[in-house]
Amino acid sequence: MRLPGVEPGSIAWKAIILTVGLQTPVMLEIEVHHHSLSFSNSHVRSLSTNSSPSPLFSITNPSGVEEKTGIPMKGSKVVLKGMRYPELENWVQSHGYRPGQALMLWKRLYGNNIWARHSEELEGLNKDFKRMLSEHAEFKALSLKDIYTASDGTKKILFKLEDGLVIETVVIPCRRGRTTVCVSSQVGCAMNCQFCYTGRMGLKRSLSAAEIVEQAVLARRLLSHEVGTITNVVFMGMGEPLHNFENVIKAADILVDEQGLHFSPRKVTVSTSGLVPQIKRFLNESNCALAVSLNATTDEVRNWVMPINRKYNLEMLLGILREELRLKHNYKVLFEYVMLAGVNDSIEDAKRLIDLVRGIPCKINLISFNPHQGSQFKPTREEKMIEFRNILAEAGCIVFLRPSRGDDQMAACGQLGKLGEIQAPLLRVPAKFQGALEASL
Repeated sequence: MRLPGVEPGSIAWKAIILTVGLQTPVMLEIEVHHHSLSFSNSHVRSLSTNSSPSPLFSITNPSGVEEKTGIPMKGSKVVLKGMRYPELENWVQSHGYRPGQALMLWKRLYGNNIWARHSEELEGLNKDFKRMLSEHAEFKALSLKDIYTASDGTKKILFKLEDGLVIETVVIPCRRGRTTVCVSSQVGCAMNCQFCYTGRMGLKRSLSAAEIVEQAVLARRLLSHEVGTITNVVFMGMGEPLHNFENVIKAADILVDEQGLHFSPRKVTVSTSGLVPQIKRFLNESNCALAVSLNATTDEVRNWVMPINRKYNLEMLLGILREELRLKHNYKVLFEYVMLAGVNDSIEDAKRLIDLVRGIPCKINLISFNPHQGSQFKPTREEKMIEFRNILAEAGCIVFLRPSRGDDQMAACGQLGKLGEIQAPLLRVPAKFQGALEASL
């Protein structure tokens, strides 16, 4: 089969197609060789119906990583922002330069208020070193497409990727001297959480470490003069961060490096919908903060609003947190709880939530649902959110009401992204909640 837009001799794309409507869906990986399609048996696998949700159709481009060294590449050039400092130092030394030159480069990429995007911005570096960098290194992973400003001062930045896809990054100023950048880890998302606009996109592809890191770098470069110092990073933008585990962990390591961006590990928060094996790895491999989107107090509701619960249910999710947090000193997980009118906001839900988190060192964020096109949910009324909060607080829980930020520019929690022709399906509403949803309309 001839594919339009694919040059002869290229191995340009891999496509993953999830067949739907079958009792046992099958995922095929297709590689393009010259002008033909080949199906590799080694890449055919069955997916159980309770497996992690997969996109209806997703395209991922090659990793761009040199196999022998693990160094991220763009064509014949290394991608500077895709390397941890030891990797950068080794690469610089491999070209005959001293480790001190690597440190000076690192500080100009990430520190000293320079945030360099090309070799001409590397003041103080050796001319030969700068020439070598211009020939063998790539500084840029993203290009700016647009910036939108919400009425509350929240900024939504649209970045264009090299393959033409677009991601969204949000910068949230706070009056208490804290400004947060919310970064994306994927284009779209495979989890299909029913209250999330991004989830309706399906998964297009995961971001590289460089594409993640540069969101924070460019947020500082573009907006620090307006919003002040950006102090916090949250991986709560587009995508499921732990579904892109290796690149997210690498990006987080770069963000907290003391010689560069120097974010505090406790001020870098990685959010997850509940991928249990990856949570275990994260708590063992990273010192950054963890947020878990809970959003329900029964498996029945969570199976519906967060399909990942069909594979990793509440007992498994909370069990791994209890087990792992016993080993971490002075560490609290953040539970995020999006309140959906008539679905998860009853007094009984509040009481069940208290029981669920008992014994887990935690804080709880109650989040107002942010409506979007095609949504079947409505936000809980403020007075009911306050009542819910008070029940939790009286039981000794650390609990906060988190206001919506940037919702008039579709920059609030659960509103990021742009739907294409192919969308993830809305799931069947359990009969007991159909009346509640109709009443909230």
